[in-house]
Amino acid sequence: MTTVQAPLTLGDGSARQLANATKTTAQMTTITPRWLVHLLPWQPVEAGIYRLNKVRHPETVDIACPGPGEAELPLSFVDYEDHPREYLLNAVSTVVDIHTRVSDLYSSPYDQIGEQLRLTIETIKERQESELVNNPGYGMLANVADQQRISTLTGAPTPDDLDELITRVWKEPAFFLSHPRAIAAFGRECTRRGVPPATVSLFGSQFITWRGVPLIPSDKVPLEDGKTKILLLRVGQERRGVVGLYQPGLTGEQSPGLSVRFMGISRSAIASYLISLYCSLAVLTDDALAVLDNVEVGKFHDYAHTYR
Repeated sequence: MTTVQAPLTLGDGSARQLANATKTTAQMTTITPRWLVHLLPWQPVEAGIYRLNKVRHPETVDIACPGPGEAELPLSFVDYEDHPREYLLNAVSTVVDIHTRVSDLYSSPYDQIGEQLRLTIETIKERQESELVNNPGYGMLANVADQQRISTLTGAPTPDDLDELITRVWKEPAFFLSHPRAIAAFGRECTRRGVPPATVSLFGSQFITWRGVPLIPSDKVPLEDGKTKILLLRVGQERRGVVGLYQPGLTGEQSPGLSVRFMGISRSAIASYLISLYCSLAVLTDDALAVLDNVEVGKFHDYAHTYR
């Protein structure tokens, strides 16, 4: 018969009953740095409307450069579009419900209402960045002019491809935007050619660059069947570039364009909070945005064979 020896010291399981675990806030893998939102200049709008006025037929403006002597000067004027495009702000919204019993009893060390709102706001901001890229109305991919679209030469993104993209946005290009796997694919092509790209520090993080223009990663750029896109932007209203739009002065404003409003408590003791983020995006001139299509991200090289 086996004799069970009595424990000589307090066991871990029992000891943990008197110990307080150090707890983290709730973590979500879907949260990203959202570099695009940080790098875009944001323009406040009135009444949720942004009217983009453009000059009609600028090439017809007649200018003279007469030499010595008298010369008749041309008569000219700058015409405007009769029906300029107007951008209306879109809302990214949801309602967060939380039972008052939960928020009353289980809010230490972290406030349950605050955590529910924080995580929901993070999700809404992720959706905002996705809409800036993919929205069928105002998203960048839907507003690239036909002459600003090019395709890769061989599939994988090469320095030649990015050089050609720069020729389409040569007036003060700000940054490339692409899926992280496209940046990795570009890095491999640079390594293969023996031209490793330089890096730059932004917001405390390192980004690779090409011709001095940083490549900014975003998982919101679509990746399907091993192919994606690379965008190049010029940004800012003063540079006739790409700008983000938001509504200032909202009731319950938490950050530009984002509001949180308490909607009350139901007879079931459930408290409701309305979270809304109003935003849009405008491409002020066609040459402010270009895209490289058909970017293959699955091409790898035998570097040992390459340098042999």
